[in-house]
Amino acid sequence: MLLKGKYAIITGGSGGIGLATANMYLEEGAAGILLVDLNKENLEEVKQKINNDKVHTFVADVSKADQVKAYTDKAVALFGQIDVVFLNAGTEGVVKSLTEYSEEEFDLVLDVNVKGAWLGMKYAFPYMEKNGGSILITSSVAGVRGTAKMIAYTASKHAVIGAMRVAAKEGAPNNIRVNTIHPGPVENRMMRSLEDQFAPGAGAEVKKGFESMVPLGRYAVNEDIAHMAVFLASDNAKYITGAVHMVDGGFSA
Repeated sequence: MLLKGKYAIITGGSGGIGLATANMYLEEGAAGILLVDLNKENLEEVKQKINNDKVHTFVADVSKADQVKAYTDKAVALFGQIDVVFLNAGTEGVVKSLTEYSEEEFDLVLDVNVKGAWLGMKYAFPYMEKNGGSILITSSVAGVRGTAKMIAYTASKHAVIGAMRVAAKEGAPNNIRVNTIHPGPVENRMMRSLEDQFAPGAGAEVKKGFESMVPLGRYAVNEDIAHMAVFLASDNAKYITGAVHMVDGGFSA
């Protein structure tokens, strides 16, 4: 019961990592969870899968300030407090050389992955100042290394590390801890998209190539990431802030 009595927001709530984390938070005693995502149908499907009255949903675009404020206010209206914010919403963008990337494609990735994280912290901080809490941002192995043809995604995942470090220092006086989680390749929709983009029609071969780069020899499953999200949200991590946490099977080693 590592999260007994805690209330959480999870963005990207209908994705594989979001769903796995919500289930694990409930197993660890979370008192309430607000799942946030852009797609209403996907959110409803996830809510039915979880089938727990402690789970609520909210449709929002994390790159829009008014919608981020709205989901944050909704969480407070539901729960009276916010203890954990898992800023997990993200987009992989397209796989193209930097010279072929359009401004619109670049802006979309930065808006969701970077602006979405900043706005999530901006509106959560005031509600967390009294009791403290934990904010987690999903970055990636792409946040610590470069990958050709992924200029926007790689830049965005590097950027959230800087945002996290600033927020950790600003949040520390009020015991608001801020950390990043860095998955390697994960068995979920995003990796299927990237595999197919790198080699249309030959995604399975791309997967084999990625797996060969992972010392532990496999992709992560969503629950591997959720375990880290539980730990960092819990009081067992009460002295951990401003840090980068790799969950990549040794990929970045």
